[in-house]
Amino acid sequence: MRPTDKKQRSRLKYGAAATALAVSFVGGWEGLQTVAYRDVVGVPMICYGETRGVKLGDSATKEQCDATLIKGLKEFEAGVMRCTPGLADKREHPDERVVALVSFSYNVGIGAYCRSTLARYFNAGRIKDACDQLLRWNRAGGVVWRGLTNRRKAERELCLKGLTDA
Repeated sequence: MRPTDKKQRSRLKYGAAATALAVSFVGGWEGLQTVAYRDVVGVPMICYGETRGVKLGDSATKEQCDATLIKGLKEFEAGVMRCTPGLADKREHPDERVVALVSFSYNVGIGAYCRSTLARYFNAGRIKDACDQLLRWNRAGGVVWRGLTNRRKAERELCLKGLTDA
């Protein structure tokens, strides 16, 4: 399918409601830090969990952080759609499901998402099983973190929206 086909268009890029939900959801879980810091496994981060090109000592304004978050969410959404193209079908997959998976991939990386059982289950049409896989991703540095456990529960709840057998 060509990227210009309407079905393949990014929801965050073209949907104000999906973008607002994603910004609120991901921003709320990531939290805003305008000075770079190390996460629980030592990776330098800034803004809403941004890691790319970040060095300790970096700083940013809230406006810069907001813009970086929106740009990042669109990039991660494009990656999610590349790995699970069936999610573009809005009749079958509500915005909440897409936001849950964008949030997850924003947190763990698009490569991890694309290689995951979660993505394989989506591509096989096993939606509930795929959503349930989110709960398995609650570790950082081999340690279970309550914050990750809570985030994955919230992502799973969003992911299950619209399923009648959930």
